[in-house]
Amino acid sequence: MKAANATWDALTDSYLVRLRVERGLSRHSLDAYSRDLRGFLEFCALHKISPSQFDAAAITRYLASLADRGFEPSSQRRHLSAIRGLARELIDRGVITRDPLPSVRLTHLTRKLPRTLSRRDIELLLETIDTSTVRGLRDRAMLELTYSSGLRVSELVGLQLSQLNLRAGLVTVLGKGSKERMVPLGGAATRAITEYLKRREEELQSDRAKKPQRPPAKRSNAVFITRLGRAMTRQGFFKALKGWAANDRRLKWMSPHTLRHSFATHLLEGGADLRAVQEMLGHSDISTTQIYTHLSKSHLRKVHRTFHPRATRAEATDID
Repeated sequence: MKAANATWDALTDSYLVRLRVERGLSRHSLDAYSRDLRGFLEFCALHKISPSQFDAAAITRYLASLADRGFEPSSQRRHLSAIRGLARELIDRGVITRDPLPSVRLTHLTRKLPRTLSRRDIELLLETIDTSTVRGLRDRAMLELTYSSGLRVSELVGLQLSQLNLRAGLVTVLGKGSKERMVPLGGAATRAITEYLKRREEELQSDRAKKPQRPPAKRSNAVFITRLGRAMTRQGFFKALKGWAANDRRLKWMSPHTLRHSFATHLLEGGADLRAVQEMLGHSDISTTQIYTHLSKSHLRKVHRTFHPRATRAEATDID
């Protein structure tokens, strides 16, 4: 591919191939990058911006257009991340000579702190789940595991039986870029998973006894499966969580990622080391984990105001 003749489509395809080969990104992650870049390419086509004209001004105009269309700061930052990688591709191909990203101002991309659940909210959510059924036991085990170990939804639904070590209380997680990390399992999560797997096996044996003439179906190695024996999907878990959260109108806003946010925040509020939380979350850059320190600082201020005898404004000003 000659730099002078390079097209946006060819450069983008080359960049996505590099992500797949060099970083080992999953199909889901590649699709997300492709969607975000498609929006930028459409913007470039509309404004007749060629690859050689790729500069800070073009990026700033694109981010402003996203803001005008109502994109949240987090979504704008995600698009910028995809563009940053594309910029490196253009530099490597000799299309441009300088990285324009350092000149892009991010003042309008103030990062919004993630919402989290309180410890009591999580208890109430878990208590709403009907554990008299295999489905209920499965859903409770999934929620307990996500909150106990901070798994991403993709990591949760992709979890295989071989990745669990219930005796040792550990789970081996295959994260982004196929990177492995080992995360402790809490006692509540271990008990919930053990109970679910036991009931799941009983159900499978019962089905085989009822239909002995039917050839045995191929068993999934996934930890969490549907009633048809297939691995759970991201959409399936989202639907299950929304169903249980609907029982309490205060929790209707939550998403599967809320449990991961709550996991990190509650650890830091309890005094956990930031590096340890980074390792458990599987963040490659600690700056990603640091967002939770803002939440924990808010918690510390609340504790100080509640328990320190001289913390209230009225008492603090009563000094002459």
